[in-house]
Amino acid sequence: MICFPNAKINIGLFITEKRADGYHNLETIFFPLQICDALEVLPASTSSISTHGLAVAGDAQQNLVWKAWELLQKDFPGKVGPVNIQLLKKIPMGAGMGGGSADGAFMLELLNRFFDLGLEQAQLAAYALQLGSDCPFFIYNEASYAGGRGELLTPVALDLSQYTIQVICPEVHITTADAFRDIKPKPAAFDLRKINELEIKDWPQHIYNDFEEPVFAAHPELAKIKQQLYAQDALYAAMSGTGSTVYGIMEKGKRATITSTLSFETFIL
Repeated sequence: MICFPNAKINIGLFITEKRADGYHNLETIFFPLQICDALEVLPASTSSISTHGLAVAGDAQQNLVWKAWELLQKDFPGKVGPVNIQLLKKIPMGAGMGGGSADGAFMLELLNRFFDLGLEQAQLAAYALQLGSDCPFFIYNEASYAGGRGELLTPVALDLSQYTIQVICPEVHITTADAFRDIKPKPAAFDLRKINELEIKDWPQHIYNDFEEPVFAAHPELAKIKQQLYAQDALYAAMSGTGSTVYGIMEKGKRATITSTLSFETFIL
């Protein structure tokens, strides 16, 4: 059985409060993108995981896909048996696109179907939260306003199908810990739940990503990519998540020509 975990971008990302539990409260809009990995599970006598495509750093058994199997196997020991997991990575890692989180969430859904567990979306989202703060979004996988750690989700009727989204993924890996180190929480500059009250051309005056200031200071080439998008008629450009992905929303059919000292991959959607 196979599925195709997709990426996301953040439209606006305000870090509003440091919590007593060490997490941060935030406000953002998660928007799904059809840049996809491929994830397959096969019957097996012993569980194993193999990764292909982009290199996956670290122990494979620390991968959220494996952790998703462990979660359900622990709670459904009589139903969830061993599987052979095949993961083809296409979504860049450490890029603010949620690729690992998507893989973990989609694995929960895949196992739910594979072993006929009968779990509903809300139950799957609760398991997904155990994997990571943004994992529940990928269970619902629709444009959503997110609060709390990113797990408090409200659907947003945001349609960007009449635009081109150009996604630039430089080969810069930014860890979440590094990105948060220089963040100073403050109230959100704009209520993202009201995003549809603005035209996209007005987003730059109201909507931004709090991580851009510290990340761009450490990696000035990312700021230059954003500048190039605006110089070539992007209606809105921003970094996604904690970076390093930078995207631009353009009039349909337009695209920017990006030059950089960094190696990068471009997706046009």
